[in-house]
Amino acid sequence: MVCLGNICRSPLAEGILRKKATAAGLDWEIDSAGTNGFHVGEAPHHLSQKVAKANGVDIDKQVARKFKRTDVTEYDIIYAMATDVMQDIRKIAGPGINETSIKLFLEELYPNQLLDVPDPWYGAEDGYHEVYELIEKTCDIIIEKHLVTSKQQHAN
Repeated sequence: MVCLGNICRSPLAEGILRKKATAAGLDWEIDSAGTNGFHVGEAPHHLSQKVAKANGVDIDKQVARKFKRTDVTEYDIIYAMATDVMQDIRKIAGPGINETSIKLFLEELYPNQLLDVPDPWYGAEDGYHEVYELIEKTCDIIIEKHLVTSKQQHAN
């Protein structure tokens, strides 16, 4: 999960997907990062933490880190929270990357619409709640698609 600073959107996505994957019995390694590195070493934004906690998701121990070139080979899928973040990921990763492993996060919920998860950084708390709900719906789809695909593979 990658956003700009790794303190608002991507920590929420990491925490939500981790909780849902664990509940589904999936042993996934889930992490988050930011492309700009401005907040490296910081905890998630206090409103991201508050909204996550209100929804039973603990992201308090996460620490912001900068996205690095090797992330593209270490993870099967890299989800970008926004189109500008996706462009930054491609720049950081450099030539020869596997383009199919880099996906726009909301493509899972809204295919072919190129939508960004809004950055709540500049707004009030209600924006964090809206972002949480959007990320949660998308994570539900990610888990559901994986379970359906796994079921089909085992049936063949």
